[in-house]
Order: sequence, then C-alpha cells, then structure tokens
Amino acid sequence: MSQPESAVADAQAGGRSGQEPLAKLAKRYGLRRAIARPRFPVYLRQLWERRHFILTYATSRNVSKYSRSALGQLWQVLTPLLNAAIYYVMFGLILGGHRGIENYPAFLLTGMFVFTFTQRTVSAGAKSISGNLSMIRALHFPRASLPLAYTIQELQQLAYSMAVLLVLVMITGEMPTWFWLMIPVVLLLQTMFNIGVGLVVARLGAQMRDLNQLLPFITRTWLYASGVFFSIQDKVVGSAQLPQWVANAMYLNPAASYIEWMREILISTHNKSFGHHPPTMVWMSCVFWAVFALGFGFWYFWRSEERYGRG
Repeated sequence: MSQPESAVADAQAGGRSGQEPLAKLAKRYGLRRAIARPRFPVYLRQLWERRHFILTYATSRNVSKYSRSALGQLWQVLTPLLNAAIYYVMFGLILGGHRGIENYPAFLLTGMFVFTFTQRTVSAGAKSISGNLSMIRALHFPRASLPLAYTIQELQQLAYSMAVLLVLVMITGEMPTWFWLMIPVVLLLQTMFNIGVGLVVARLGAQMRDLNQLLPFITRTWLYASGVFFSIQDKVVGSAQLPQWVANAMYLNPAASYIEWMREILISTHNKSFGHHPPTMVWMSCVFWAVFALGFGFWYFWRSEERYGRG
C-alpha cells in the first residue's frame, strides 16, 4: 500500500476509533490543508508575483463597466461634476457656503473629485470578495488581489478625472505653479490609504452581508464631516464658534486631510495665511493615515485569508 493510501486508511481508522487526531496524522504524513494561510511575507510575495493579473483584471473591469452606456467612460467624470453642481446650488448659493472662499467653484470641485476617489474605492472594496465568490471557489490565488484590483480600477478612472479637474481649476482663474508637482505625492498617499481601507471593508463585506446597505449612510456622513463643500475653519470656529481643537480634529479626518492638501496645492487664494503650504498637521495626517491604513489593512485582511469563500 502506498503512503497516500496508508494516510487515508489511517485517517479513516483514526476517525472511527478516535485514537489519533486527524491533524497529527496529516503532520506525520506531510500533508497540508488545501487552502491554508501562508506566512505574511510569503503572502506579500505571492501578491507581487500576481501583479500582472491584478493590473489586467482592473483594466478589463474598467473597459467593461461602461460598455453598455451611451456616454461610456465619460460617466466617471460626469458623476462628480453633476454632484458638484448640485452641492454648489444647495450648499454654496442657498446655504451660503461660498462666503469667505474666493474661488468657491475650484474649492468645491477639488473636494468632490478627491473625496469621490476614496468613496468609490471603499464602496467597490466592500463588494470585491462577496461579488466574486465563484472565482474565489474555483481558483487559488491571494484573495487580496481582488480589493487591490478594485483600487487600481478607481485609480485608473481618477487619471481622467484629475485631467478634467486641472482644466476646470484653470478655467476658474488658477494658474499652474511648481507646487502642482506635489499632486502625484498627495495622490500616492491617498491611494495607499484607499488600498488599506479597501482591504478592511473587503473582509468586513465578506463577513457582514448588510455592510453594503450601511455604506451609503457611512460615506454620506463622512462626506459631510470632511469639509467638501464648506471651509472647516470658517464654519466650525467662525460661524459655530466652537473651540479650535474641534476644527483640528476634523482636519485629522483622513478624507479632509487629503482634500485640504490638494486644495492648498491647486488654489492659491484658498488660505492666504498658509499660501500653497498646508498646515503641518495636515500633511502629517496624510502620511500617517497612508502608512497606518496600508499596513493594518494588509494584516487585517490576511488574517482571514483561508475563510474567504467558505460557507
């Protein structure tokens, strides 16, 4: 009798008599589980080895997403533009959000485009595992490939959106400066943050099926707390007369930090006390959230690697 056949016979006998646990039998014969979580460094290496698959999958999703709509890829730019138009009328004109902000159209557009990148990544990441169960159960690959691909998909769409944003900002009267070279740095940090958050919500979405119903309320609250259509300093400290630490706490919100830094780069008239340079706590917040979210997100997702697709 061969070694595998002996292992099966011993396992059956052990299972019936209960004399030897199956785990010990597997170890004695050098057998491993079909789906086991690798060590964290090995897991990261496996992800790197599948980078071409991740990029190809993200690109193919981008191509197919709007293939059946008449305007196609234009929707990825039209959506934040339409939202910005609605917010401009409601919050800028009717509720007076434009007061104290010299270039409110550029201020609002920058906030909408930057926030939309994170919002869409979070929403897509929550469905990346639960929406691909057939692939997960049929193929063996690092499951983090899916939320990573969804983030890259949104990053590819952001490239078109940022080109439109820069044109619109110049139309409102802002001229390019050397500080615009910092734009890729901000987007890199924001992408790192988005990857981490996408991995976290991907695991939560796989375990909590009601998360997709709650996300619209969560992201909407996040939108209102991030100063997308109002100046945090002006409304919180000026109008509401709250302590400065409340405004500082809102600036430390990661979405608000990335929005604020991008505004300081693109809009010279946004904050004359700082010019093109954001407050120290803003860029420090951007760096912290990028590094922390990326590291924690990978670790948190990896911890449940062997449970995705089960049940």
